[in-house]
Amino acid sequence: MAAAVIEAKDLSLTFQTADSPVYALSKVNLTVADGDFVSFIGPSGCGKTTLLRVIADLEQATSGTITVNGLTPHAARLARAYGYVFQAPGLFPWRTVEKNVALPLEIMGIEGAAERVKRNLDLVNLGGFEKKFPWQLSGGMQQRVSIARALAFDPKLLLMDEPFGALDEIVRDKLNQQLLDLWARTQKTVVFVTHSIPEAVFLSTKIVVMSPRPGRIIDVIETNLPRDRTLDFRESPEFLKLAHRVREGLKAGHSYED
Repeated sequence: MAAAVIEAKDLSLTFQTADSPVYALSKVNLTVADGDFVSFIGPSGCGKTTLLRVIADLEQATSGTITVNGLTPHAARLARAYGYVFQAPGLFPWRTVEKNVALPLEIMGIEGAAERVKRNLDLVNLGGFEKKFPWQLSGGMQQRVSIARALAFDPKLLLMDEPFGALDEIVRDKLNQQLLDLWARTQKTVVFVTHSIPEAVFLSTKIVVMSPRPGRIIDVIETNLPRDRTLDFRESPEFLKLAHRVREGLKAGHSYED
């Protein structure tokens, strides 16, 4: 059995506001194994991004425990245990593609950045675009640069917060296939936030279905799909069956609001 990269037990988070507390996460229990591709899916405001931010030490849990590679999230962040890809690419417009990707290495004072940058740009199929500026790239290409930047110091864990949510369907499909190929080549552990049922099913080894606030995990679906799948697989009975199960889980989660 693969070692646990992320382990959450009875994890809860409450935000204190001026009028009343906001219960963002409630009693979350989750294990993410080495090499997993895990997607969080649920309605807006259910705590998907909040849970990702707790893993990344960008938010702190109110109660319960969580470890990342056996460390606290804070210690894991200091150890550069993960790369983080945000909803927006967040590239510096005055820096070229290669200099955007190299930025974490510059900050960390790591030598040999040029070789790493080239390798990671090749991983996201952007070889030859090193000297371009972000404004010269499409939205999908910019997001691929941000993925290369997150991989710059070769973390074992990649955290991705709806990275393709703002892209059109055709570009999104292409990037889903490229991300799946990248995952297969690098053997990273990936935690991915999405609103899209087809995206979650296509990419994932495990789908975590969350309920409306306070965010609870109401189902964890093991997909057991072949790793070498292509976009055509989305028309298969196996894929459609999994998508139906995810949809039913989301419907059941909404019953908490009734």
